[in-house]
Amino acid sequence: MLKHVVLFTPRADSDPAALTAAMDKLAALVGPVPGFLDFAFGPNRDYEAKSPYTHGFVCTFTDRAAHLAYEGHPDHKASGAALVALTEGGYDGIFVADLEV
Repeated sequence: MLKHVVLFTPRADSDPAALTAAMDKLAALVGPVPGFLDFAFGPNRDYEAKSPYTHGFVCTFTDRAAHLAYEGHPDHKASGAALVALTEGGYDGIFVADLEV
């Protein structure tokens, strides 16, 4: 099992509706991409005050092959490009961790 964790901070001038649309497009891949089991997006509450990121999402995949299918999907690529454009610092402002659990 693979947990794909993505953390970021939207730019102050980014459109919240555009962020929601990008996240909805990713969530819609659960089911159509074999082995993509779930997707959850939301604000980072950071109760321990240890993170500079304000938002994030977590995906669960059965294995690396499912994750690769997700990475290669055109809707993932479009949503990823939108997320980069909306994020403070662009590509470099996004933190990704892939946890094998």
